[in-house]
Amino acid sequence: MGKSVLLVDDHESVRMGLRRAFESSGFTCVEATHGAHAVALTTDFVPDLIITDLSMPVMNGLDAATILRKKLPHTPIILYTMYADTEVERLAAAAGIAAVVSKSDPVAHLLRKAKTLIANTLTVSSDGHDAAVV
Repeated sequence: MGKSVLLVDDHESVRMGLRRAFESSGFTCVEATHGAHAVALTTDFVPDLIITDLSMPVMNGLDAATILRKKLPHTPIILYTMYADTEVERLAAAAGIAAVVSKSDPVAHLLRKAKTLIANTLTVSSDGHDAAVV
């Protein structure tokens, strides 16, 4: 069964490009146009991974990640941004973001990071113990 990813970016062309790349790698994709939209979508949808932009109208990626981390504590979040520097990485870590990937990197790098995070995500098994997702 394929994994699901929530793609959060205010630019349709970015979301479309990511959707093509992730769907061709077997992912199911859901899109949000800003952070508040992503938070609302996760009321009924629990993705295996969230990829969010930093700078968006209504709610930015850091504020959304802080809320999403509380709602979905086991779902890894990647900040996908043009503004990847040490300060953004520090703020991202404080918001519970697992990784920061620059939009200037090849999409293949983002896909590798996404697959690694999903593979390493721990989930609570039915007996209450942590078990690695396979």
